[in-house]
Amino acid sequence: MKLIILDRDGVINQDSPDYIKSPDEWHPLPGSLEAIAKLNKAGYTIIVVTNQSGVGRGYYSRATLRNIHKKMKDELAKHGGEIERIYLCPHKPEDDCDCRKPNIGMFKEIEHDYKINLYNVINIGDSLRDLQAGKLVGCKNILVLTGNGKETLKNNPAFNNTEVYTDLAEAAKKIIKDQAK
Repeated sequence: MKLIILDRDGVINQDSPDYIKSPDEWHPLPGSLEAIAKLNKAGYTIIVVTNQSGVGRGYYSRATLRNIHKKMKDELAKHGGEIERIYLCPHKPEDDCDCRKPNIGMFKEIEHDYKINLYNVINIGDSLRDLQAGKLVGCKNILVLTGNGKETLKNNPAFNNTEVYTDLAEAAKKIIKDQAK
């Protein structure tokens, strides 16, 4: 199985310091949906792993989050793409759970559910916590400079062999090109 793990906010859609609290606030980043569709066509299964502490903080409900994800999947389907599964952590940072990135609980769930080891699986994120979680399970990390990516790179310029791309579209193009070799 060719699997790619994506963070959501700042990678697929615009991020907000005020949280994405409704489907109306969810807006894809330019080229992100097309990039996922191209990765699907190249044979990749896409899984999203996302911290969603807004649920734990009471900013939006799980039902609202399901509607946000429905909008994301519906918009993606218009481009011929699919996200197979979304793993999410609804907890606040102070809840000290094992699923909130940079912890690896959601990644361990993927390993269990798909009966695979995530060593060398591509993990794409825009924040240090995305990269830290990926590193802990042996993923091949990619940092995109959308969302928090520029700040992440500025503050962590040499994060352990992480490839850096402008956005998900550029990363997808490189992944597909490398696969063809």
